Amino acid sequence: MRLNLFWVTMQFMTRLPIPEKWARGVHFRQYWRGVPNFPLIGLIVGGLAGLIFISISQFGGGVYIGAIGYVLALALLTGGLHLDGVANTCNDLFTAHKHKREKMREMIRDNRLGTYGSLGLIFCISLKTLAVFELSYYPPLHLLALLTCAPIVGRAAVVLLMYGQRYAHEDMGMGSYYIGQVTSSSTILTLLGGSVLVMALGNWQGLSAMMMTFLVIYGLAFYFNYRLGGQTDGTLGASIEAGEVIFLLAMIWQ
Repeated sequence: MRLNLFWVTMQFMTRLPIPEKWARGVHFRQYWRGVPNFPLIGLIVGGLAGLIFISISQFGGGVYIGAIGYVLALALLTGGLHLDGVANTCNDLFTAHKHKREKMREMIRDNRLGTYGSLGLIFCISLKTLAVFELSYYPPLHLLALLTCAPIVGRAAVVLLMYGQRYAHEDMGMGSYYIGQVTSSSTILTLLGGSVLVMALGNWQGLSAMMMTFLVIYGLAFYFNYRLGGQTDGTLGASIEAGEVIFLLAMIWQ
């Protein structure tokens, strides 16, 4: 069952080709049990994207193209799942400043991109690309480790928007299988697992950047709860992207 949970979590969080038989026997309502696997998913996704950056930058493509390749790889490996959350969340929050909470919830269900959603995507992708470029002075192996850490941190931090939180929609989406369902033990395992992986790859510098990221994401959880009355599918994806960007920026500032 534990192995099935890992594969079904991988299947849900990425676009990697996972055989259907590996993920059988796990009901939607059991998906939250796979949350402690999130850091491992980040390790795999981040490692693959980091290798693409190293391959491009070290074999003639340069760090600019390498940084773009890294960000593009993350988007392709996840099918843009989390970027969609960024767009939806930005569009909902910034276009609904004059609307009541019920109106904001209605807008969340609107799949149209909108101006602020587009701007959110542009800033998110640009910041991540520039952050990777700014970190390119590190030796290749150390840089590969840091680029692997960013998705680990983002996926570990998202549990802060799940544990003890309320789902903001009346109609249930995929986020409802996670938000408010995660137990304290699963939360601790997720945060601890992410911390161990980051410590192993990025040492104390990476761990301190991770702690800074956790604080910011926890603040975002409060903000989303205040504005939306809870968390949504979109805020989960947005927090993963935010976690990646904040970690990379924190590494630059250290």
